[in-house]
Amino acid sequence: MKNRVVITGIGMVSPLGLDRQSTWSSLVAGKSGVAPIASFDAEKYKTTIAAEVKGFEPNGILGRKEARRMDRFVQLGAAAALEAVEHAGLTISADNSERVSVMIASGIGGIITLSQQIGVLKDRGPSRISPFLVPMMLPDMASGQVSIMLGARGPNYSTVSACSSGADSIGQALEVLQEGDADVVLAGGSEAAICPIGVAGFNACQALSTRNDDPTAASRPFDAERDGFVMGEGGAVLIMETLQSAIDRGATPIVEVVGYGSTADANHITQPAPEGEGAARAMKIAIRKAKLQPEEIDYVNAHGTSTPLNDKYETMAMKGVFDEEAYNIPISSTKSMTGHLLGASGALEAAISSLAIAKETIPPTINLRNADPECDLNYTPNTARHGRIGAALSNSFGFGGHNASLAFQRYED
Repeated sequence: MKNRVVITGIGMVSPLGLDRQSTWSSLVAGKSGVAPIASFDAEKYKTTIAAEVKGFEPNGILGRKEARRMDRFVQLGAAAALEAVEHAGLTISADNSERVSVMIASGIGGIITLSQQIGVLKDRGPSRISPFLVPMMLPDMASGQVSIMLGARGPNYSTVSACSSGADSIGQALEVLQEGDADVVLAGGSEAAICPIGVAGFNACQALSTRNDDPTAASRPFDAERDGFVMGEGGAVLIMETLQSAIDRGATPIVEVVGYGSTADANHITQPAPEGEGAARAMKIAIRKAKLQPEEIDYVNAHGTSTPLNDKYETMAMKGVFDEEAYNIPISSTKSMTGHLLGASGALEAAISSLAIAKETIPPTINLRNADPECDLNYTPNTARHGRIGAALSNSFGFGGHNASLAFQRYED
C-alpha cells in the first residue's frame, strides 16, 4: 500500500510578488508581471521585455555572506524554500533530518554567474575567475544549498528536463514519498536566466515575444495574435510529506498530490509532437495513477506558453484526453501573468493549482482577446472564476520533448 502524499507548505517568489500571498492576490486580480527589462540594457535586443522578480533583497533573507556565494536562481529558490518551511510549521532536527529530502530543480542553472565570469576571463584573465564559479553555476545548487541551510539529509538532487524540470521534481518527490524513502520532501524549482546571453539565445531560436511596445499584453496564451513566450524568473517550493508524517506533527494538509505522468515526444528538440500526442499520454498517465476518471478533473493549469505550436497542440492534447468534456473544463495559463519561468514554471504552477483547489478559485488567462479557431476551449478569459475544484491537473512541457503532468486532489480526511 503506497503512502498518501499531501502538501502542507508553499513558498513562492515570482514576478507577481515576493511570497505566496502577494503572488496569489495578483493572479486572481489578473495582474501582469511583465515590464521592460531592468536588469541590463536590452535596447539592442529583439526582445526588450521580461517578467522579472522586483524588489528582491537576498541579503536580508539569506545573509550577505551566504547570498553573495549564490547565483540568483539559488537565492530565489532558497527564499521560496524558507517561506514554505515556515508555512508548513516544519522543524528539521537531528531526530528527523535523515527523513527530510530536498529536490529543487532548475532547467538552466547559474547562467548569470557563468556569463559574468566569462566576461572576467576575457577582460582580466583566468587567474581572476571566482572560486565560487562552479558551485554557483551548477543546476543542482538550489537543492544543495537549501539542504545545507536546513540540515536536511535525505535524498537530495535536481531534475533537469528543460521547462518540465519543476514538475518532474514534484513528480519524483511524490514517488519517493509513496515508497517510503522519505517522510518530507522540499520539492520545486527555481530559475533566473534573464540576462544578455539568455535573452539573446531564446531570441535566436525565435521563441520570445517581440511585443515590446505593450509589455503587459505580450504574453497571450491561446490568443490568435500570440507571437512567443515572455521570459520570467522566480522560485516555488512545496513541502510535500506523507499523510502520516503530517498527522504525526499536527500539520494541516492543503491538498493531496495523487498522480504524475511523464513521457517523451521523441520528435524534435524544440517543437512538440504533432497533435500533442506526448502531452496527452502524460495527462492520461497522471489521471490513471491518481485513480481518477477524466471527467473528475475540474481544472487544468495549462503549460500555455503563448507560442503558436504549443498552445495549438496542447489544446489538441486536452481534446484527446477529455473528448467532448474538454469544452466544459475550466483551463487557464497563468504564464499570461507570470511569464514563463522555464525550469521553475512547473513548480510555480503546481503551487498555483494547489491554491486553486484550496481557495476554490481559478486564476484567469489574461490578454485573451482574439479567438483562435484552433484554440477553442474554455481558457477562463481575463477574469478569475470561483467554485469548488475537486481535482486539477498541471501541465509542463520542455525543449527536448519532455512532458510532465501532475494531478492534485482536494484533501479528504
